[in-house]
Parts: sequence; C-alpha cells; structure tokens
Amino acid sequence: MQPWTDSLRFVSDLVLLPWADHATALGDATRGLNVVVFDKDDPAPSQEMLDQVVFYVAPYEGGRRCLALIPLMPRVQIVQSLWAGVDGVWPFIRDDESFPLTLCNAAGVHDASTAELAVALTLARLRELDVFARVASEGAWLHETTGALADRTVLILGYGNIGRATEQRLAGFEVEIIRVAQTARVDEQGRVIHAQSELADLIPQADVVIVTMPQTADTTGLIDADFLARMKDGSLLVNVARGVIVVTDDLLAELRTGRISAALDVTDPEPLPPGHPLWTAPGVLISPHVGGSTTAFLPRAQRLVTDQLRRWKAGEPLANVIARPVGL
Repeated sequence: MQPWTDSLRFVSDLVLLPWADHATALGDATRGLNVVVFDKDDPAPSQEMLDQVVFYVAPYEGGRRCLALIPLMPRVQIVQSLWAGVDGVWPFIRDDESFPLTLCNAAGVHDASTAELAVALTLARLRELDVFARVASEGAWLHETTGALADRTVLILGYGNIGRATEQRLAGFEVEIIRVAQTARVDEQGRVIHAQSELADLIPQADVVIVTMPQTADTTGLIDADFLARMKDGSLLVNVARGVIVVTDDLLAELRTGRISAALDVTDPEPLPPGHPLWTAPGVLISPHVGGSTTAFLPRAQRLVTDQLRRWKAGEPLANVIARPVGL
C-alpha cells in the first residue's frame, strides 16, 4: 500500500478539484472524499483550508497563481498536473525526503489535440494558408504553386506519446518518417527510433522537423544555429513542444535569409510580446500555445483524474508519476 493512503484516516483531509460538477464528471471516484472546488478564477482558498489539502488537481489554465498555492499546503502529498510537460510545476514542489510530494503529469490527455495541431501547422505553412488568409482581407486572389506534404521526409523530434500520435495522424500523407528520441531503440511494432546523438546526420535528410520533445536540461537550446544550419534549404521547422528548445535569435537569423520556414505554437519568450521580431519574420506561422486547448481536453482530463482518485483510494500505484529532474 502506498504511504499516501494513510491520509484517508483523517476526515478533515481535503481533495482540491477544479470542477464544480465533479460528482457527475468523475462518477463515484469522489464518493467518500471531502472535495473542495477551486478553479482558476475563484478566490484563493483560506489558509485553514489549504492546511488540510492532501490531493490537489491544479486548474489547467491557472498559471502561476494556482501553482503558487502548492507551497502553502503543508500536508499535500499528491499534485496532479493537467499539463503533459511539468517543467513549470517543479519550482513549486518541495524536495523533502521526510515528507515527499508526488507529482503526476497528464501524459495522454493532450496527445490527440497536440498531434492534430502539429499536422495542421505543417500543412498550413507548406500550403501557405497563412499567406492566403492575410491577403483575403484585401480581396486578393493569390493563385500560386505551394509546397506539399506528400513525398516529404518528416523528422519527429521527441518520439514519446505526442510524437507517436503525430505519426499516426501523418499516415496517409505519403511521407517518410524519421523518429528520434533520447535513446535508440526498436519499438514493439518494429519501428526504428534513432538516438538524439544521431541528429547531426539525420537533420539534413528531413524536409519537415516536428518538435514534440519535453523541456529538459538536455533539450533547452537544442535547436540552435548549428542545428538550423544543418536543415535543408526550403525545409520547415514545426514546434509544438516548448519555446526554449529553440534559440529564438538563431531561428530569426535563419528565417531572415528565407532559407527555411517555421510554424510555432510555442515561443521564447512566451507569450510573445507585441513588436517582437518573430511576429514579422518571413516564412513564420505562429499560434498562441493552443496545442492542448481543444474540446478533446476536458473529457480526457476528467478520465485521468477519475482513474487517479480511484487508484489513490484503493492504495494502488498512481499513473504518470514524474521523477524530479536532476538540479530541480
């Protein structure tokens, strides 16, 4: 039995959830629990209430305001993030071996939505839909030949859940796929996955590079001047991961030459401020970090939390437990 199940002995223990309709949305998962609802726009819970929280599901769009409550919860044992990437959560998680705090991410929740956007951005930039949309407001009929996705080689950089979901959605587009993860392997379907250390030789083979990797010490700044210089003339960089994986100044330098193009759902800095040169750089399409923000999100998030609460009540291991990265 996991140590956090001992907390169920205390009737004052609270579970902090972001959904007022949790009894309906999560079924019987909250039965027998003392649930308090706190969403991103609600007033902050009192300290007396925070003192009793043992399980916290952080609101998806709550940002730092909601994460900043975590250090104010002296007894919290589980934080369930609704983000797949938890790089922004770790600074709020205590590192205390005598009273450990378990952090779980939302792996699987955002796969479909983010993969959809990765493919949509790829198609939109190759077919220049962003250009057509801009000139449409002027009533301009801009008939021209554009790039195609068919017959291209796509390198998926970060072959985890979202990377696999992206490949599934590329099926039927008549592309070749190069898969890259931190370490080389052959998966259960016999697909060859290359190691990140092989990138220097793989990058020049790709017409499209789709970035789906998590932010870590090893991936921050990975896509720099050297990486970009290895990309083919006319190739496309698509980033639906984290903005800091790409060195913005290096990308700007390449975009200004017109040699490559980019489609970015994430940027560094983020949000991208008005007047930033990325907004007006040639050959770039930008969406405002909306990879997971679709109608597919809420049902998947609630299914995950339902499963986690049932596991917790039964004393079973939680899913998606994330180990603290070195140095954090």
